[in-house]
Amino acid sequence: MKPAPIKAFESSAKGSRGLAFWHLLAIATVAFWGTSFVSTKVLLNHDFSAVQIFTLRFVVTYLLLLAASHKKFRCENWKHELILLVCGLTGCTLYFWAENTALSLSPSSNVSLIVCTNPLLIMIFGGLIYKSERLGKRQILGCVITFIGMVLVVLNGKFILKLSPVGDLLAFGSACMWTVYSLIVRPLNEKYSTLFITRKMFFYGALSSIIIMLCETDKSIPWQNFAEPVVSLNFLCLTVFSSLFGYLIWNKVLKQIGTVLASNYIYAIPLVTIITAVIALDEKITAVALIGAAAIVAGMALAEWKPRK
Repeated sequence: MKPAPIKAFESSAKGSRGLAFWHLLAIATVAFWGTSFVSTKVLLNHDFSAVQIFTLRFVVTYLLLLAASHKKFRCENWKHELILLVCGLTGCTLYFWAENTALSLSPSSNVSLIVCTNPLLIMIFGGLIYKSERLGKRQILGCVITFIGMVLVVLNGKFILKLSPVGDLLAFGSACMWTVYSLIVRPLNEKYSTLFITRKMFFYGALSSIIIMLCETDKSIPWQNFAEPVVSLNFLCLTVFSSLFGYLIWNKVLKQIGTVLASNYIYAIPLVTIITAVIALDEKITAVALIGAAAIVAGMALAEWKPRK
């Protein structure tokens, strides 16, 4: 029989390895989401509208999830059903609609900066609502450093920001939508499987997105463009990696490492996007962005990893 201190040490080691695994999955999800901006830009360049892109994403993702899980369709009560309806609206439809509309009205740098403030909102409101989500001084400092790094990466050496009230408000609304989704889905993670939650979210997201797309009467879906490999491949990346795997993994990550700490990884999305753009779209990266990248990595390490005792 092993002494109690040895048992405690072994349990702690297993717990550390388990958390490290979920942190790696959080990084993988952020990589999926970071590259999605480039894939979306490719589809926009092939005559798809922004509403058509996220609507088709949600519909196909829901059908894939339905094929994988179709035994349970209803929640235990109408309250939970209503929460998942709100999750589908805030985490899917309204988030993407507000963000894409903001991009058509404001400079992309403004939108990126404002949308990526949602981890700050989650940190503030998550700590107020859930005691277990409150951060220590070291973690708060790490979040602040990461936020500063994200600002430098988004600006990428261009420090000229133009105010666009409507577009900037929509971008902030997008950040608020993601914050609402992240916080209200948390209690459901203890009652339902991640697969069930994600499938229900995409059901309501797809349903509401179809309604918005039908209101877009001035543009029909260019189905013939899917014959081009570049269109099919990028749509596949958006559907399978960014939507299907991305949301499935993210909902599980929120449950395992906490909503506030998991959301800190969102700051790295602009870093992934700019690296992908350099590779795929031949865009340039400046020394300021490199400094920002270093700050993001340092801040995330400070916030996420606990020192050994």
